[in-house]
Amino acid sequence: MATLGVPRIGRRRELKFALESYWSGKSSAANLLATAKALRAASWSEQHDRGVSKIPSNDFSLYDHVLDTAAMVGAVPARYGWMSGEVPLDIYFAMARGTQGDTAGCGHASHGHAVQGQRVTAMEMTKWFDTNYHYIVPELGDDQTFALSSTKPVDHFLESKELGIHTRPVILGPMTFLKLAKSPDQGFNPIALLPRLLPVYEQLLGRLELSGADWVQIDEPALVLDLNPNERAAFEFTYGQLSKAAPKLKIMLATYFGPLGDNLETALSLRLAGLHLDLVRAPEQLVTVGRLAPKDLVLSLGLIDGRNVWRANLNAILDRIEPVIAGWPLDRVEIAPSCSMLHVPMDLRMETALDVDVGSWLAFAAQKTEELLVLAQALSEGREAVAGALKASEEAAAARAMSGKVHDPLVHGRVSSIDGGKKQRKSAFAKRSRVQADTLGLPPFPTTTIGSFPQTPEVRRARSAHAKGRLSYIDYQAFLKKETEAAVRWQEEIGLDVLVHGEFERNDMVQHFGEQLSGLAFTQHGWVQSYGSRLVRPPIIFGDVSRPNPMTVHWWQFAQSLTKKPVKGMLTGPVTILNWSFVRDDVPRAEACCQIALAIRDEVADLERAGARVIQIDEAAFREGLPLRKSDWKHYLGWAVECFRIASTGVEDATQVHTHMCYSEFNEIIDSIAELDADVISIETSRSKMELLDAFTKSKYPNEIGPGVYDIHSPRVPEVGEILHLAQLARERLSDSQLWVNPDCGLKTRKWEEVRPALINMVAAARALREKVQAQAAEPL
Repeated sequence: MATLGVPRIGRRRELKFALESYWSGKSSAANLLATAKALRAASWSEQHDRGVSKIPSNDFSLYDHVLDTAAMVGAVPARYGWMSGEVPLDIYFAMARGTQGDTAGCGHASHGHAVQGQRVTAMEMTKWFDTNYHYIVPELGDDQTFALSSTKPVDHFLESKELGIHTRPVILGPMTFLKLAKSPDQGFNPIALLPRLLPVYEQLLGRLELSGADWVQIDEPALVLDLNPNERAAFEFTYGQLSKAAPKLKIMLATYFGPLGDNLETALSLRLAGLHLDLVRAPEQLVTVGRLAPKDLVLSLGLIDGRNVWRANLNAILDRIEPVIAGWPLDRVEIAPSCSMLHVPMDLRMETALDVDVGSWLAFAAQKTEELLVLAQALSEGREAVAGALKASEEAAAARAMSGKVHDPLVHGRVSSIDGGKKQRKSAFAKRSRVQADTLGLPPFPTTTIGSFPQTPEVRRARSAHAKGRLSYIDYQAFLKKETEAAVRWQEEIGLDVLVHGEFERNDMVQHFGEQLSGLAFTQHGWVQSYGSRLVRPPIIFGDVSRPNPMTVHWWQFAQSLTKKPVKGMLTGPVTILNWSFVRDDVPRAEACCQIALAIRDEVADLERAGARVIQIDEAAFREGLPLRKSDWKHYLGWAVECFRIASTGVEDATQVHTHMCYSEFNEIIDSIAELDADVISIETSRSKMELLDAFTKSKYPNEIGPGVYDIHSPRVPEVGEILHLAQLARERLSDSQLWVNPDCGLKTRKWEEVRPALINMVAAARALREKVQAQAAEPL
């Protein structure tokens, strides 16, 4: 059995703290690398001790495995000043985070590279397929050259070998790497670089073979996407070459996140040693693959969900696969999770406060490894050899299906009573916008932020002390009020137009709401990586969802009492709560989302009754829920749009509804974005230099837009001129009456010393823009 990949962060988030200590200058590179090495050793040892036969190496990364691949092949954009040799740590982190100018963006000097002392922007970041994990997007131009600039896969294999553990190195496949890349050269397809890239992969495979590796796992999730004939031919060419690069090294080609579908013939034609199938997302493909696969092909069966936390019904899995693989030699079958377990928490045994029943229905990475072992043993020795484990999993599945904690008739009744009136605003945007302009009285290019302000160490300490009983409820509330008042006063002082309360009482934009909704559970240590050191603890939607009480009204009222300027009511949208949670798998996702939408609708109504005239319903994860195959988009977009409208349309015309979306390519879903009918949408555009606005321009999007002019994922402070330049690029694409000025996203993860000057510069840029437009309007024709 194999695990494909496991969480990197450490049982106690050791990687996060080591990274942040290094970036702040408090610890050395040697300390960071030592922590990373210890985490790898612990992971390999734990898997070895549990009996995993195919243990992955090189699944560990200091930031992101796609960034690792870019560094490995020498795909470093020219602005970072790298010329040749191994990519140093400071440049690696500069690619991920940008630089402020006096350092390499990581708290340490740059050791003579051109990045030292410069203000360099980070590379673009977006979601890894349809997961909540972010990857750094490779930048590849038509003049790109490649060289083997890191031997990390070899180094980690040898590192495990020194511990007496023989691993299977994991590398990102060249086709997926190129398919995910972006080119600054308009019209250039990075796939054209394949002949230049393959020699680097061939060199790497040769080194792995010389190091003693007998198998290598090459991840090609791009094989589950819509591919054109040229891309399928490129796959055939690629693996025709790579299969000859190291004749003794067997390749396990890993596909996941969906079915191979019309790419199946291509995958089977590659004639490699092994093929991994995601049989959680696409269980139906096993029969076809089993019939068509070459007799010597090792099939890796992805039977345990590597992306969700539910305990498997192991007997049901065996019932499904045993008839298909009957008669197959055991050496042709490998049991595995559906994909890398990077996307799930580490170990359920760390959770001591979960509801007992809910906990009995769950499995994290460690428990999933145990489930894999039971399946492997049942297939090799018979079910009677693991009868106790099989019975326990079946009983847990039955208990979950019948539990009163899962099913609420009142929620089902509300969902069934939804009619068309709950999906429409009272008036069209053209009329609403005039009413809102009169009500709010905002200047041209109004300024705002996306919602959150820095969660400082003081804020986190106070929250922790309150949670542990060391800070009373009264004292904690007083602390939060002080932080909120300071934030509101400061926003007024610098001249922001629409204010926020800062969200100091919120631990996470999904968790904060989930903790106040019924049908959701939360963990203490269920951390998963979003990107770099950014970790989240996704809620677990285990049952029907409802809102027992108002969730945000109190803090909005307090903030609004401090100012005459409008303060936004800040909510997380139903699609985002769904997509950023571990979702129940016993009902359709659309049904679960509709339940959440009704709960948010109730909150919107309460905010409006309290006097809120601007309410933001963030749908940061709207696009990332899109199925990977376009043929499945219509169904998803239909219910996702409907759920947002259920949540947002119960207000009067004078109430301005905002939404926010994170890094997304909007071109192909712009009609659905328009159907949301939000009065204002803010989006992340700074790293794309406003290119993402092109979709809104081409579609003649009528509503208002706040394109991000300040990259909050980087510690660097943008200058006024830089922000003004981005705003001017936005003006080239949209009318002045549509444009807002705001950061890319919330500011929770940044420091006040970064946020204060950045927002001051942003407000100054907006004022300069207004003056420029006024001056132009005053000029004689």
